[in-house]
Amino acid sequence: MTSAPAHPFLHAFAPPAKPESDFVTIVRGRGSVVYDDKGKDYIDALASLWYCQIGHGRGEMTEAVTAQMERLAAYQTFDPFTNEPAARLAEMVSERSPLPDGRVFFGCSGSEAVDTALKLARLVAQRRGEPDRQVVIKRTHGYHGTNFGGTSAQGIAANREGWGDLVPHFLEVPNRDIEAMATAFARHGERVAAVIAEPVQGGGGIYPPPDGYLEGVRRLCDRHGALMILDEVICGFGRTGEWFGAQTFGVTPDLMTFAKGVTSGYLPLSGVIASRRVCEAIEEPGFVLRTGYTYSGHPTAAAAGIRNLEIIADESLVERARHVGRALADGLDALAADGLIASHRGAGAVRGAVLEGDAAPVRADMLARGVIVRPIGNVLALCPPLVITDDEIGRIIDTMADSIRAVA
Repeated sequence: MTSAPAHPFLHAFAPPAKPESDFVTIVRGRGSVVYDDKGKDYIDALASLWYCQIGHGRGEMTEAVTAQMERLAAYQTFDPFTNEPAARLAEMVSERSPLPDGRVFFGCSGSEAVDTALKLARLVAQRRGEPDRQVVIKRTHGYHGTNFGGTSAQGIAANREGWGDLVPHFLEVPNRDIEAMATAFARHGERVAAVIAEPVQGGGGIYPPPDGYLEGVRRLCDRHGALMILDEVICGFGRTGEWFGAQTFGVTPDLMTFAKGVTSGYLPLSGVIASRRVCEAIEEPGFVLRTGYTYSGHPTAAAAGIRNLEIIADESLVERARHVGRALADGLDALAADGLIASHRGAGAVRGAVLEGDAAPVRADMLARGVIVRPIGNVLALCPPLVITDDEIGRIIDTMADSIRAVA
């Protein structure tokens, strides 16, 4: 007996054999709440996938995108073309970053941004006459997208398996261990092009850096002539209580990746911010940067980014992230005091509740009760829209408590 053909939609990070009818069909959203096709409402405690800073259903975003599409929906930005929204957004991103004199290269996804940053790091070494400087140091638990470069940079073993040979010259060191990082540099320093790190590791389990850790990595890079890449795809645009995680933890990288929060997910957009140190290696007259994407600097996506950053600033959502983070931490403290969770960790408005066992059954029960979180091993990840209300945060915490009790 042959099985019925699978639905044409092949989902990401999902069992391909799972029927389409078993997925939750989300049809609309408003603020921090989304609704399925049966009318059920859910608190979106993950901001969809770590990105919807300004909340769902913002009419201002629709208006900005519509206005741009009526003028110029799309056009390429390969030499000799440009467009005003892309140029303006590049200015706005760099102004808010710790690299105000840097330059911004646009893509569509965080994975594209990571691969571009990795290429740029190696390109700088090549341009400086150091062809053997190709090693990139990565960290256990690091998540850097799913293109081939980012897959190779993964510190999550399961995400690297099954694809055959990956990109060479990646060296993994234990997460949060500055001595292990120093040892790697001592052994391979002359061959290290860059270190890649998330300010707060997100997809690997919500790990903030120990005090002084990122500053220590910066010093090692400087001492050995390597570049520091901060992957800000999750941390950027207010999530950690500053515009970027680099500012939260007081470190200045050479390259920064961003995506997600730059448009709050209203349109796909990503990029790399390159410091003057990087730019000076490629700005020689006559040199051509031979990388890019069809939709790099897409004007409609850029218009969404401009309006999104205006909303974040106008509504003080960077500062609001600190309040959201404190409220989540207070609620998780209460759950820990009651013995319902083992501990919690995070920074700003990205938090992880650490359970005694597998988080997946608790996530499933929370979903049934109308709260969306993400299970990562024994951690429940929380990363709500920055517009979330205190009452909605209370509902997240109460539902987590009820689900933990029910599953136990």
